[in-house]
Amino acid sequence: MAAAASSSRLLLFLAASLLYCGSTVVVVPVASAASSRTTHHHNHHPAALLPSSVTSPNTTVAATGGKVYTKVCDAARFAELGLDMPSFPYCNASLPYAERVRDLIGWMTLEEKVRNLGDLSAGAPRVGLPPYRWWAEALHGVASTGPATLFDDVGATNHSGRVAVNNATVFANVINSAASFNETLWKAIGQAVSTEARAMYNLGKGGLTYWSPNINVVRDPRWGRALETPGEDPYVVGRYAVNFVRGMQDVPGHDAGAGGDPFSRPIKTSTCCKHYAAYDLDNWRNHTRFDYDARVTERDMAETFLRPFEMCVREGDASSVMCSFNLVNGVPACTDARLLSQTVRGDWGLHGYIVSDCDAVQVITEDVRWLNLTGAEASAAAIRAGLDLDCGQSWKVRKDDGKMVGDFLSNFSLAAVAQGKIRESDIDNALRNQFMTLMRVGYFDDIPQYASLNETDICTADHKSLALDGARQGIVLLKNHGNLLPLDANKIRAVAMHGPHVRAPERVMDAGYTGPPCWYVTPREGISKHVKISHHAKTTIYVGGINLHIEMEGNDREDLLLPNNQTEEVLRAAAASPNPIILVLLSGGGLDVSFAHNHPKIGAIVWAGYPGGEGGTAIADVIFGRYNPGGRLPLTWYKNKYIEQIPMTSMELRPVTKHGYPGRTYKFYSGPEVLYPFGYGLSYTKFRYETSCNGTTVTMPVAGGHCKGLSYRPSALSSFASSALPSCQAINVDGHACEETVSFNVGVINGGSRDGAHAVLVYTVPPPEVADTPIKQVAAFRRVFVPAGSTVTEKFTLNVCRAFGIVERTAYKVVPSGVSTVLVQNGDSSVSFPVKIDFSV
Repeated sequence: MAAAASSSRLLLFLAASLLYCGSTVVVVPVASAASSRTTHHHNHHPAALLPSSVTSPNTTVAATGGKVYTKVCDAARFAELGLDMPSFPYCNASLPYAERVRDLIGWMTLEEKVRNLGDLSAGAPRVGLPPYRWWAEALHGVASTGPATLFDDVGATNHSGRVAVNNATVFANVINSAASFNETLWKAIGQAVSTEARAMYNLGKGGLTYWSPNINVVRDPRWGRALETPGEDPYVVGRYAVNFVRGMQDVPGHDAGAGGDPFSRPIKTSTCCKHYAAYDLDNWRNHTRFDYDARVTERDMAETFLRPFEMCVREGDASSVMCSFNLVNGVPACTDARLLSQTVRGDWGLHGYIVSDCDAVQVITEDVRWLNLTGAEASAAAIRAGLDLDCGQSWKVRKDDGKMVGDFLSNFSLAAVAQGKIRESDIDNALRNQFMTLMRVGYFDDIPQYASLNETDICTADHKSLALDGARQGIVLLKNHGNLLPLDANKIRAVAMHGPHVRAPERVMDAGYTGPPCWYVTPREGISKHVKISHHAKTTIYVGGINLHIEMEGNDREDLLLPNNQTEEVLRAAAASPNPIILVLLSGGGLDVSFAHNHPKIGAIVWAGYPGGEGGTAIADVIFGRYNPGGRLPLTWYKNKYIEQIPMTSMELRPVTKHGYPGRTYKFYSGPEVLYPFGYGLSYTKFRYETSCNGTTVTMPVAGGHCKGLSYRPSALSSFASSALPSCQAINVDGHACEETVSFNVGVINGGSRDGAHAVLVYTVPPPEVADTPIKQVAAFRRVFVPAGSTVTEKFTLNVCRAFGIVERTAYKVVPSGVSTVLVQNGDSSVSFPVKIDFSV
């Protein structure tokens, strides 16, 4: 999202949010609608002539006596408007959604339609449709970002709705949750957040459409938004998306994939997978996200940048996708029909709407000046490409009349139609996608099982427990020399605490995109639950790291180091302490703390990310052994010299030999040793693996005998000189049924004296003779709890196409012939076995 990028915009937004609160329906009496519908829309009174209060937010209406409703199609609401609800078939719940939406759009004038193309949709009160605010956020809890959600200040007058709502549960940030490698946790967080969201909607405090999660793959360690994402592996990112989205959206009995019409499947809240596509640069040197042209190969697009979004839409059934600011190969993402209409809606089958990042359409004309398009031309290009909704300048107010500047589509689409650049039917199609989503989420009819949710369902004890559990699961133990940790509170009695984050405020612990937390525990408060804090103690805990001044939306990092003063402070603390010290790091992206890893007086390093409201308790529980850390890094932690080897603007994932670029992410990096690799994480116990599988062969039929070629390494080609190349080198995944699987058991052995959870990461390694493949790639993962001295056996079943498939230079996804490898790896412990793949032609 764009709104939080600059402080000036944020201040304007905060002022605007006092005017634009929740999206619950509010009654404002208006003139009666025409007694019958007509196709001559120009004969109706334009929406601009309606009273200004029609498009006013709930706050002012509620303050003047307006009643809050939780559904559009409420007969009492229509009666207060002076309208007869049975006269409007779009409120007939017995009709299919598509027919109801067609009826609603049919009632609307062109002017009314255009006024509903932005995130602050004006509705059409003349025919019973109230205004709606689309933009709300729920990255790791219901957030105050966006005009649809409003929290009441503690002790202040209730802004709107039935009761005041001051807080919401703040879970650990996404990068922390990703470190748990626990799909069950990700879904549970989505379920808890959506429950609080529906409760806020019922109370007149929020909307039903949430523009989360952020599922951009972290390509470069300097990216300022790494904290918001699930990391660098596209498959892991995709699985996070699927689980969080289904947690937010799935209504019991109507789960995604359960059959029936997906366009009619009810959803608890609407989610949005963002930012599509190839967006992972915010502000680096002279390049910003507003004008950056991501030059990406088709192979990298298919293999890395698009994969999480495809999974989010196809497997998660996300109801929205957000297009990003940046250009992709010379075309703004929000005007790229190939990316939007063809891929998201056509190939992947999106059941929902496509929205722009905020101001992305405006940026096309004012920042990029792409093709010198006018506002009308840019709006038309976006709509033709498949954009349904434009998030615009809802935080900006015009100086002349005090009204919101608004979005480009609402401001320029009338002109675009008048100039013949789009048809009214194009606008109808955009509204159809919007209104179908609002039908599914219960905006028109409510969803009975959620109608009773209220303030007692926000900040519950269960949600507090989940927030704590999630924060603990995501903590990663990076160093534990001499088993310094866990500390024994019965022996230690007191610790000294130093560092800038000892009393970290909620802004640091939460790291943005949140609402006011129900509670938050600082590291000092968490530690003090176990022992006394004393400057004279012999054991020292230093809590440092970085914060949103260094990494955040709109601000990429300059280096991978701790701020210089912190490095010096840590070294001084280590020198002064009688015992080795413990270094706790708060950050989203990786930090080059080589000095600490190699220092004998720094005995332990704990990465806590941005652990949310219960973060201080979680940190203390790990340090004092109430919880055995089981997190594993979802990012590679490079040494700082990495940033000297490759510019942030290089989009290639594979090494670029002619420039000396070493490649990106664990899948392709070929440079010097990193500090901590992807998947790294220690425990207070020792885990190892065993498997009885010695190898297997899979024979796959080739439909029609159509095979694909492979790119072989030169050394492999020479070895083929004495024998012919395989008659069928590979098969195209898109042309195959992909029903073949490989199943195997992995025994996870806890050889220590402490119970613990362990994330099992299963990789596949392509045949060594094939050129330019990933070094390895995650094919499956599972978090497993193993009691001390026990073995837990887990069965894994890999789909051959998905697990062993690679993307060739031609951008085809293929399954290669030859011997691939299944690798289960954790530090020094690993098991592997070969999988030979043959084809029958």
